[in-house]
Amino acid sequence: MRRNNGWTPRFLALNSQSMAILKIARMGHPVLRKVAQPLSDPAAPGVIGLIRDMVETMEDANGAGLAAPQVHISARVVVFQAPEDRSEAPDVDPGDGEEAFDHTAELTVLINPEIEFLSEDRELGMEGCLSVPGLRGLVPRCPHIRYSGYNEKGEHFVREARGFHARVVQHEVDHLDGILYLQRMEDMGALMFESEMKHYIQAEDAQDAVSEERSE
Repeated sequence: MRRNNGWTPRFLALNSQSMAILKIARMGHPVLRKVAQPLSDPAAPGVIGLIRDMVETMEDANGAGLAAPQVHISARVVVFQAPEDRSEAPDVDPGDGEEAFDHTAELTVLINPEIEFLSEDRELGMEGCLSVPGLRGLVPRCPHIRYSGYNEKGEHFVREARGFHARVVQHEVDHLDGILYLQRMEDMGALMFESEMKHYIQAEDAQDAVSEERSE
């Protein structure tokens, strides 16, 4: 068993049996383009095993969330650990762990999810994806949502989310509908390699400074 480094009790319960690190599907694999199938029994033993493996894989890959299609399973299951107070600023430093796995946040297992948008607004934020390694892009998302689904015990729940939490839920549920974040982007000029993000941010800051000078 993994040493306790601050895991939530629910994660430790899932971690009570051996887990496996699964291979992550990359952009271009057909499983990422399919609409995933709902589960008739969210608490089935096979589902619990899948969830354990997904959490282990998410941690190993240092991701904030993971959907079953990303590990070659076309089922409507996602797991994520997204803190409530992460920045939504689009100019985050690629090295600050903005989308990284955070064991201090609550683990959420979401099976057969549904999302309701609670705002007509859309906010831009940088997103990356374990299935599209090395790239980041500015993606518009609804900043306030209500989502529902089942946990690993088969219990139905409803929750509201804002900011980064809402962004992660929308990103992961998109995977269940065969959608990658690139398909949500409105400006492909804002797609970049992680290694080049600092140059993009510097250019944007310089442009903003010029605009401010002209407006004075």
